[in-house]
Amino acid sequence: MGGPFQGASTGRRVFQGLCLITDRKAGGRTAEEMVKTALDSGARWIQYREKEKTRREIYREALKLRDITQQFKALFIVNDHIDIALAVDADGVHLGQDDLPLREARKIVGDRIIGISTHSLSEAMDAAEGGADYIGFGPVFPTATKDAGMPKGVEMLREIKRQVSMPVVAIGGITVENLPEVLASGADAVAAASAILRGDISENVRSFMKVIGGE
Repeated sequence: MGGPFQGASTGRRVFQGLCLITDRKAGGRTAEEMVKTALDSGARWIQYREKEKTRREIYREALKLRDITQQFKALFIVNDHIDIALAVDADGVHLGQDDLPLREARKIVGDRIIGISTHSLSEAMDAAEGGADYIGFGPVFPTATKDAGMPKGVEMLREIKRQVSMPVVAIGGITVENLPEVLASGADAVAAASAILRGDISENVRSFMKVIGGE
């Protein structure tokens, strides 16, 4: 399927493949170890999510991850923290419904990527109309990674794809087993944390990429 971020020369961003969301609690590894292993195994899109460290610690860790992702020519997105995303020269930022409004975030980040977490059709349409570069939609299935509410299912994912023309990244409880169903629903990409980080990261990434690539 190619890399996660293509089409810049045409003025249209295309997101596809696997987005690894870091989770320090999964697997007992450092963020650098997780990311390096995932990229070594074929992943090319990293979203750095850290909820518990201090902002200074998050900045320092993000700086290291930016260096690693640049070595692999991988997409690097920082969750929540616009200022840190800018400070480490990340490719963009991913924002939730309770973060800075999209319109105001765009004034700050310019043409960098902005992804928006959505949990309903109305939120997805608002993000599309507001000029987000992609939306994360979910949770599609039950997930223990974070409290994101009731699972939405693949039927709602299909409806989102029918209603919006922007890239949709499915998230929440996605595994190798249900990945084909998610892709068949029209999702442009998938985001995963525990399904990749628990156990053998290399094997997990390769399994995901094999399904995504249609092999």
